[in-house]
Amino acid sequence: MSIPTHHPYNFDPTYGFSLEALRAMRPPAAPPGFDAFWRARYQRALGQDPAPRLSPARSGHPGWLVHDITYTSTDAFQIGGWLLLPEDGKIKRGLVVGHGYGGREQPDFGLALAETAVIFPCCRGISRSRRPPISEDPAWHVLHDIDKQDRYILGGCVEDIWAAVSVLIKLFPALDGKIGYSGVSFGGGIGALAIAFDPRIDRGQLTVPTFGNIPVWLTLPTVGSGNAVQHYARTHPEVLETLAFFDAATAASHIEKPMLVAAARFDPAVAPPCQFSVANALPASKDHEIFVLDAGHFDYDGMQAQQEMLAEKVRRFFKVE
Repeated sequence: MSIPTHHPYNFDPTYGFSLEALRAMRPPAAPPGFDAFWRARYQRALGQDPAPRLSPARSGHPGWLVHDITYTSTDAFQIGGWLLLPEDGKIKRGLVVGHGYGGREQPDFGLALAETAVIFPCCRGISRSRRPPISEDPAWHVLHDIDKQDRYILGGCVEDIWAAVSVLIKLFPALDGKIGYSGVSFGGGIGALAIAFDPRIDRGQLTVPTFGNIPVWLTLPTVGSGNAVQHYARTHPEVLETLAFFDAATAASHIEKPMLVAAARFDPAVAPPCQFSVANALPASKDHEIFVLDAGHFDYDGMQAQQEMLAEKVRRFFKVE
């Protein structure tokens, strides 16, 4: 297996970083008030009754009871998604599964783990949580209220994840402290922020996480959401102060629970040094693992084999003991 050598981009999606250089990436320092900002938001989210509402989904899946679900997040935002429950009724763990910036149109049954209640929320403004004037286009969604630190859309999306944890606990109180989180790309970056400040989440898995090391993220060419933020920041440099509070790598340095992070060496949408900044920020622990992918957001030789290896690691990571 090796990183791709042929691609259609006018920039190098490895950004010239060797694996050694990627492993040396570190997160930026937290801005003053970072912890207090997120702890206050977490407490606010805990005060929101999610009032989950379930109905049978139109399509099922062998071994699972599939429900459509809606719940109330902060700002009275109605969040839609899916809830999968084991058909045999045995529930010993919970799992919240985030999505990429492409949204989600159905549950990922590959993450349907034995004896686990799995919720697939759609973050505000995306897929089943669409609501004007928020755009589903990543280039606009990522800019929504970026000039207002307390209103920036990414903060609301983190609260949507916390509210999903609250849903699982409200439905199954015994799951408190036995809930994991898994997210990819957008969901990986949002997940780092959510995991860092929610003690109810006992372990997390992030794949090619974005929003890591934002000072670097803003300087590297990309086809991802970072491109829109780069253009905006050139004429609105004041947003750099806001963005410092939404850095997934800074948040990851606060995570002391078991983590599995898959980071790519080649990625045109989420620059590898930013992904590795998230992975490397985790405090040293035998409970953390970094799985290196040859590429992210790009089809490549050997991709299926690597994805199968990662999927098996994820299954073992969240397996009920």
